[in-house]
Amino acid sequence: MRQVIIYPGEDGYYVAECPSLPGCISQGKTKEEAIENIKEAICCYVRSLEEDALLVPEENFDVLVVAV
Repeated sequence: MRQVIIYPGEDGYYVAECPSLPGCISQGKTKEEAIENIKEAICCYVRSLEEDALLVPEENFDVLVVAV
């Protein structure tokens, strides 16, 4: 399980990022498409690390909402 952040991008697409996997970013025309795309990106990212015998970062997060 990985934390994913989804937000509207400047081009009208939704951007999805996985903070625990640096550089693991995707997008989609809809939130649903962005979610499907980031799932695929996460799987490819982890598989690539494993194939190269590199450490897969563990997921460790706290979710906070900060009112300003």
